[in-house]
Amino acid sequence: MSEEICDVIVIGGGGSGLTAALYTSRANLKTFLFEKLIAGGQIAVTNEVENYPGFPELITGPEIAMRMEEQAKKYGTQIVYDEVKSLKKDGAIFEVASSSKVYKSKAIILACGASFRMLGVPREKELTGRGVSYCATCDGAFFKGKELIVIGGGDSALQEGIFLTRFATKVTVIHRRDKLRASPILQDRARQNPKIVFVWDTVVEKVIGEKKVEGVSLKNLKTNQTSDFKTDGVFIFVGHDPNSKFLNGFVELDEHGYVKTSEFLTTSVPGVFAAGEIRAGAVKQLVAACGEGCEAALAAQYYLENA
Repeated sequence: MSEEICDVIVIGGGGSGLTAALYTSRANLKTFLFEKLIAGGQIAVTNEVENYPGFPELITGPEIAMRMEEQAKKYGTQIVYDEVKSLKKDGAIFEVASSSKVYKSKAIILACGASFRMLGVPREKELTGRGVSYCATCDGAFFKGKELIVIGGGDSALQEGIFLTRFATKVTVIHRRDKLRASPILQDRARQNPKIVFVWDTVVEKVIGEKKVEGVSLKNLKTNQTSDFKTDGVFIFVGHDPNSKFLNGFVELDEHGYVKTSEFLTTSVPGVFAAGEIRAGAVKQLVAACGEGCEAALAAQYYLENA
């Protein structure tokens, strides 16, 4: 196994990771950033972003991701498209094992983010990519003229549901409660959209279909009545789970698997910092993730200057 030695390794290429890498690179710290999929993280699969400061005319998520990646590279960040498998500390040096190589670094910034949460119901996994999706921007165009369901009641569910009305003839939002958690402006837009209808106090118990989605089995939580509901596609937006399995035993995690940090974004291991959605208590917004990426980078710089 060959080795690369650097000052900072950033794990995760979302908003927090790219911002952290930008700041450490500009501070003349040799920085490697690891991303196993595409740079930008969740923002890269978000269609329109209207709450990122400085873009009143709206900007697409992929464009933000592309600009952030270009900016980090401009100042010297080396992006490695590979998955980190494990971390360990040997004295003052960290060893980062990827799928193909072992890298060494003096500091680590965890910006691994979180992944879309699955419902965990029968046939969901088997039909993912065959009518079950977790990304409207990625898959919405495949459902032109179809009837779809969206599961969830938060910002993501409504934002993606509204986007799906560009293609679908009808979008049914299924929510386990009788009120939404989404921001008022998104609730208003969804309720005013003639293609969107709501089903309250209801959960999906299974996805129906052999080779593709044909429907779902629903259960009303107040009446316990069950029924089958025909649909061409199931879009699931019920939260996220932290990408922290490889961190078990390395840093302290909370009961949900998120990394515990101090107010300065330090972790239980000196020289390791965390930012963005991987961090316990983080605000799940791009602007907040970028701010935390900056803060983690400055904390790492301070650590290296005083180690």
